[in-house]
Amino acid sequence: MPDAPEPGPRREPPSLLQPPGDEAFMRAALAEAINAYEKDEVPVGCVIARGGRIIGRGHNLRETLKDPTAHAEMLALTAASEAVGEWRLEDCSLYVTLEPCPMCAGAIVNARVKRVVFGAADPKAGACGSLFNLVQDSRLNHRAELRAGVLAEEAAELLRAFFREKRSGKPLP
Repeated sequence: MPDAPEPGPRREPPSLLQPPGDEAFMRAALAEAINAYEKDEVPVGCVIARGGRIIGRGHNLRETLKDPTAHAEMLALTAASEAVGEWRLEDCSLYVTLEPCPMCAGAIVNARVKRVVFGAADPKAGACGSLFNLVQDSRLNHRAELRAGVLAEEAAELLRAFFREKRSGKPLP
């Protein structure tokens, strides 16, 4: 007869009711970025979460829609607002693979998004800390919590691969 296990501290199994963390939501945003890549769009993806569930998704569609405002964040904000029936997204978190530009940061402030989590920094157009920090500017009527660098390398590599392919003129394997 095998020996009984030694008594010790009881470990609790992980709760299945715990909401997903920042990395899980960023992986969903990366999946959106891959959707953009497959459409020959700059691979940026975004999801908006509320209460542990995704309520809005978007990926860049500027070329497809011939619309300069069709950024991932703008499309996700519209989808989230439609899902909740409200333009205020005060209890929501926005996850995007690339630091938002000034247009998107302004829309985030206007929507009163609670948290912004992004992957790769954008030193040329970033408005969440790189060039500006519109989402935390004390002169505006709303400020969002900010977390940068979540899965940054994965997001940056997808962008690098896209632009390498564009420069070479042929798809990479």
